[in-house]
Amino acid sequence: MGEKKPKENLILTEDELEKNIPQNSIYDMQSQKEGELSIEETQTLISKEKKLIGIYDPAENGLDINMWSNSNGDQILNIFKRIDKLELSRDAEEILDVLLLTNAHYPEMNISKEQFLEIKSKWLIKRSNFDLIEKYLLNNEIINEHPKLTKHLVDHYLSQSDVEKACEIFSKINEPIQDLYLSKFNIYCLINNNKRDEAQLLIDLQLELGIADKFFNKKIDYLMGYNTEPATEVSEKTILDFHLSHRTNPEFKFEPKNTTSRQIWKYLSTSNLLDDISDIELTDIEKITSIEKATHEGNYAEKELFELYKRFQFNINQLLNIKESTKVLSRIETRALIYQGILITTEIENKLQLMNALKNSFKNDGIENAFNIELKNFLKNIEENKVPSNFTTFYQDNLGNEETEQANIKINNKILHQSKLINYLKLEKSKNDPTKDINDFLKKIKKDKKYFFSKKDVILVETFKSDGVKILEKYDDLYQINDSEIPSDIQIFVNSGDMAAALLRIVEVIGQDSLNAIDEDTLYFIISTLNQLNADPLRNKILFKVLPLKV
Repeated sequence: MGEKKPKENLILTEDELEKNIPQNSIYDMQSQKEGELSIEETQTLISKEKKLIGIYDPAENGLDINMWSNSNGDQILNIFKRIDKLELSRDAEEILDVLLLTNAHYPEMNISKEQFLEIKSKWLIKRSNFDLIEKYLLNNEIINEHPKLTKHLVDHYLSQSDVEKACEIFSKINEPIQDLYLSKFNIYCLINNNKRDEAQLLIDLQLELGIADKFFNKKIDYLMGYNTEPATEVSEKTILDFHLSHRTNPEFKFEPKNTTSRQIWKYLSTSNLLDDISDIELTDIEKITSIEKATHEGNYAEKELFELYKRFQFNINQLLNIKESTKVLSRIETRALIYQGILITTEIENKLQLMNALKNSFKNDGIENAFNIELKNFLKNIEENKVPSNFTTFYQDNLGNEETEQANIKINNKILHQSKLINYLKLEKSKNDPTKDINDFLKKIKKDKKYFFSKKDVILVETFKSDGVKILEKYDDLYQINDSEIPSDIQIFVNSGDMAAALLRIVEVIGQDSLNAIDEDTLYFIISTLNQLNADPLRNKILFKVLPLKV
């Protein structure tokens, strides 16, 4: 071996480190320092493949531990590429959550374990259900396999100014952390929790590896008490850097701009570091523009933005002739004038016209979410039967259907798919046999020449048949089935035992639509597919969303 170089010549920048030092170096050295395992034992554990990573038992939804085993990676990746371009509805998201987070063996054909885990990570980041992410990461002890996902989780908590929650994640990790950013985050958390000796051990390890992050080290020196001078330098490179900038400067002050990241805006908001609306100059267009964007992103409350709009001064002529007046106003002044017009207008059609104009103004500037809650509050004060027909769609789309979502199921025994028969599909297994009830109902329908046998009725009967319920042959002529309604590629997946690919295609088919908005033909083939896959619990969850009458 050659002569060992002086330590100062081994110092690398963080970017150089990523290129020159193996990702598990910190892991290896920490194991040696702590005396937990030898390098060989550690590497054996790291390389040991985890066949099952998830949080749901397959039986919960009628799925299978081998549901990915027959999947072709090329097809899976292509379907995910298409799904990734969609804004999935909540119903589609829930099915995809179940599919990706059910304990099952990895697909092995034309796809690596790393590619498959990356799919899960990308989806969870896009979905950003942080409770789900935390459960997935910690239950499976896969922090090192999902560094991007872990960063997304702890950065989220830190952006909410919830240092305790962010650091709690690290306290639950039972293995040394390989990722450099997460390792630095862990050091900060140890200091924050008064575990300075443990923090110093990790700092020493980083120094031995030649890691040079002057900004981070300077902040840590201040927090450790090695340097009593406040570290006033501010960095927006990461949310951790920004938090350390705030934490180490008692006189911290920061003016966000349009280019400031959403996370930092959120941090400023949750840390009460944003300017008070009443202090903002109405002539500061750049500042107001950034506030509009921050409102769109949820970092300023809508009520604060609209309080700012109220401060604009308009004369009576401008308020009475809004359409003409806006032609000579800036976009911000236009929005303020329209908002004030909504407040003083009593005639319903004119009021709705102004609401629509304001919503479009926000939408045209890409900040439509800045006028969601206030718009809904306006609409709630208007009775639906008083809304002119040309504004019905606008009214319904923006008011939302929260009431329908929370509606109770009402039994209607005049219609097959809304009758008491649906109780046999409840998630808890019914101990009673529905054979007599379903055949009695069909007998009644056969006598009633006026009864229209809907596609949803067909879906319910076919579901019972799939579950082994004997339907008498004399009722077969009540309806006809078109066997070709299932898309050919989905049927091929079903026939080849590729459950996962078939379910992925169902997610893609549902796409942006809620299940209640899907046409009955599409619903029929979705349920037919689930019947063939024997995914009864998942099927029944869908049926309970679309079949019953809700009040």
